[in-house]
Amino acid sequence: MNVAIIGLGLMGGSLAKSLKKLDFIKEIVGSDHNPKHQKEALELSLVDKIVDINQVKKYDVIFLAIPVDGIIAALQNLVGVKESTTIIDLGSTKAKIIASVPHQIRKNFVAAHPMTGTENFGPSAAVENLYDDKVVVLCDIENSGEHQIEVAKRIFKALHMKKHFMPAHQHDRHAAFISHMPHAIAYSLANTVMNQEQKHTILALAAGGFRSMSRLAKSSAFMWEDIFRQNKTNLLEAIELFENELNILKEHIKNDEWEKVHKNIEAGNRLHEVLD
Repeated sequence: MNVAIIGLGLMGGSLAKSLKKLDFIKEIVGSDHNPKHQKEALELSLVDKIVDINQVKKYDVIFLAIPVDGIIAALQNLVGVKESTTIIDLGSTKAKIIASVPHQIRKNFVAAHPMTGTENFGPSAAVENLYDDKVVVLCDIENSGEHQIEVAKRIFKALHMKKHFMPAHQHDRHAAFISHMPHAIAYSLANTVMNQEQKHTILALAAGGFRSMSRLAKSSAFMWEDIFRQNKTNLLEAIELFENELNILKEHIKNDEWEKVHKNIEAGNRLHEVLD
């Protein structure tokens, strides 16, 4: 297969690194609107060459590894690909992206969300084995072409990913709780500290706990603004439920209800019984 990757940042660049190891991938080309990213991707040998966005249509597989609003825009320009072409997006939202796919290429399209990533971005953030042993969610797969489904499954299997299938609306609600809301909290946590007059003194004390909690606040504002916009309803629900939980704990602390505080903490401890 000849592969084109639109977007050469963390996700696209790391994908290129992994695809290069597969014996059934012949050529990997990249496209990125940022000239600096193009230069870095070539210097890092992430792709064999850079192609214009209009040239990607001739490739067997096209990955869309760009912010979710960009995915919607890119899909409009992919009308006219061959019937056998497989288009796979890697966006963190699914319902609005799927709804935006032009009907002419709906069979070409496979909606995927690899549940992986880091807080870093750009080609230099690309890492080896980012996708290994991670979950990839495939949504509304029944509307994709049989050939495209097989191509996507073959690639994700070769990347050692664990495939999960679910409707787009269900994915978006789940993602709001385990990905989108945590990012919103991280940005708010960071801003809470940064808005204090003695922020430098406060941050001088920062240890592992704060660094772990705030790590997500390094993530790209361009990318996460798009995600928050596209998944607004689910994100707001998740934030409101989080606020309810925080207010319960706040009231217990405020009223010196320490036995209730203890039970609240113990209830939270049980998360990892499920997660692990």
